Amino acid sequence: MAALPEGTPCWADAMFTDLEGAKSFYGDVLGWTFGESATEYGNYTEAYSDGKAVAAIVPPMPGQEEQSAWCLYFASDDVVATARRVRDMGGDVLMEPMRVGDFGSMLLARDPAGVVFGAWQAGRHEGFEKRGERGSFCWAEVFTRDPESSDAFFPGVFPYRVRRLEDEEIDFKIFDLGDETVLGRMRMGADFPPEVPPHIQLYFAVFDCDAAVVRATDRGGKLRFGPMTTPFGRFAVLSDPQGATFAAIDTGTTEGEMPNISDAA
Repeated sequence: MAALPEGTPCWADAMFTDLEGAKSFYGDVLGWTFGESATEYGNYTEAYSDGKAVAAIVPPMPGQEEQSAWCLYFASDDVVATARRVRDMGGDVLMEPMRVGDFGSMLLARDPAGVVFGAWQAGRHEGFEKRGERGSFCWAEVFTRDPESSDAFFPGVFPYRVRRLEDEEIDFKIFDLGDETVLGRMRMGADFPPEVPPHIQLYFAVFDCDAAVVRATDRGGKLRFGPMTTPFGRFAVLSDPQGATFAAIDTGTTEGEMPNISDAA
């Protein structure tokens, strides 16, 4: 398998204090199964959909038992060079580039607006084995209160072309790699409570969004937004019982016309 183009969303994981609780919740809501925990890597545990790796969960390290959150990783040709560009663009490197056995190398970073993300230089582990299908990652959006900063930062770190949605109601841009759109960027407005930090929202594909909402809330999750049907699919934003937020989307249920998109000024 050829290396993914730099800047492609390639992996996702989250820390959970209650690992068994996370397995139970996501197993029920997204249909995931889980492999054996890798004790030599802090009980890092991969999640599978139809036998293909789609994400991972891990207990928090001592002193990091804060609210759980999903972290998205972008493919990097060289995480040392990525770290340098992060700093050059005014961001912070939260975890310096480190090798993870023969699986690959990683870093954790934060853009100037406070959005946390990871970069992954693949070794034996290349990232998602399934994407865009039921039970797997299919889309992500940067939610930020400082869109101008994020719009400059991410294309400065990764080779993105920026385009904008022609809609006066929202401030939304998309980041392309070649002919593929890989990431969205949304301005956080007054409807976002001040305690909600800037973040990257992950979308996981489901067969039926409404049924996923019922399963999630029955298992102690909270509905944050939706369900809502758009030209891109019917989706809802949810929080799991440990506070990690994600979106469930049924891309087969759509409504309305696709918006116009133009090159950003």
